[in-house]
Amino acid sequence: MAVKERGNTLETGAQVITGQLGKTIQRLRKAYNLSLSDLAEQSGVAKSIISQIERNETNPTLATVWRLSQALDMTVERVLASSDDAPFVEKLTRADTPILLSEDGLVRLSIIGWIKTVEWLQYYDMDAAPGGELDSDGHQRGSVECLTVLKGTLEVEVGGVIETVKEGETVRYRCDRRHVIRNRTDAPARAFMVCLLKAAVLE
Repeated sequence: MAVKERGNTLETGAQVITGQLGKTIQRLRKAYNLSLSDLAEQSGVAKSIISQIERNETNPTLATVWRLSQALDMTVERVLASSDDAPFVEKLTRADTPILLSEDGLVRLSIIGWIKTVEWLQYYDMDAAPGGELDSDGHQRGSVECLTVLKGTLEVEVGGVIETVKEGETVRYRCDRRHVIRNRTDAPARAFMVCLLKAAVLE
């Protein structure tokens, strides 16, 4: 697992989302009457990896979650959403906060938004280790992302345009196309990221 030096908190938090995800993947797979081999063939994810996810023995990358969600004809957000009714007042400790990792394992997204609003509003606490890259496909047309850097420096690339964002600065950009956030520095970076899905139809 990436950034192990940050201690058991990351590993514990990662297990929270893995536990929810494993149950959901297994439930959806059985609902579609798919075997592990069937889902592996349709998703391109190894059968052994799917089995480990369902048994809560691994923390999948964002790319793996996306491939499984596509094979199950579900959005990533719905796959990650918990089926339990949330209480009116909900408090999550740092260890309880669900975590996603980038494909390279160097960018960590802590999901601090309410899981039931993820289809139109998402917000994250992002930690990017040196050299980390979060490469995302476009969301729905009109979606906008806002990134505020709290520590360090990040680079945002959207549609061939590259913007450097330093500590204390905010950049807003269309995220209905491929967008990449990188940490090209030798120091860790931290940011607060909000994604408004279908916020407006931008011409």
